[in-house]
Formats: sequence, structure tokens, C-alpha cells
Amino acid sequence: MVVSDEALRTFRSRRGRLVATVMGVISLVLFAIVAVLLPTNAGLTTWHPADRALVMGLGVLIALVCWRFATIRAVPTLDGLVVRNLVVTRTVSWSQVIDVEFGGGAPWVTLELDDTDTLAVMAIQRADGASAMAEAQRLAGLVRDLGEAAG
Repeated sequence: MVVSDEALRTFRSRRGRLVATVMGVISLVLFAIVAVLLPTNAGLTTWHPADRALVMGLGVLIALVCWRFATIRAVPTLDGLVVRNLVVTRTVSWSQVIDVEFGGGAPWVTLELDDTDTLAVMAIQRADGASAMAEAQRLAGLVRDLGEAAG
């Protein structure tokens, strides 16, 4: 089975990646400003350098979570699909995928696997509108073409 390089492009959410990137930057800037502007002595409360560092650390932590969300992707190869979601990265072969589901108002594509498990593909998100539907169809085509070739 011959598959084009275009069909093997990496799947990524457009809107989700943009929102996560912007929110990560806002988090860093906002928490840095708050950490710098905290008063040293505010009535009954005294802010120490460690308190400022913790405030900034919280901003960094939020930015890291946003960064992880922004790097969600699914990478198709001739052998299978590497799905990097928010917490877990999993590799499945094309022959393991039985069906691609993207209906009923689901926020992202779900793969039905041959071991009765399901795998969310957060890289294809409904928030991306028509392009998400096209990407889901492209993924279904890869499953159809490469799954049959493997099986």
C-alpha cells in the first residue's frame, strides 16, 4: 500500500494549541508581575522572598501544563500511530485499530482498539470545526488503508 507524505502529516489541534500557548504566556507574565509587586509588609501579612518564589513557581507550573497541552499530537507512520495526549503517550499499530469515532458531541476523536479498549486522540478536537472533521476522515482513511495492509 502506497501512502502519500501528505496523508502521514502529524495531527495537531489548531485552536487548542493556540489557546494553550497564549494562556501559558499570560500565566508566566501575570504571576511574575504579582510576585514582583507583592508588598513586603501588608498589614498583618509579611511577604518573604520564598513567598514570591512560590507565586512565580505556581505561574511556571501552570505554564508547563499549558505547554504540555499545546504539544498534544498524533504522529502516523507506516507501522502505526503514536498518540501523545495530555498525560500519556501510547503507540498503536494500524491493525489494532478497529474504528475511528468522532460523533455524538465528543470533544475529540476516539479509536476503538481490538482489545476492547478505547484511545482518545486529543490532537483532533471538535473545537477546530470543519478542519477537525477533515482530519478525522484522514485518520479513518489511514486506518482503513494501512490496517488492511497490515492484516
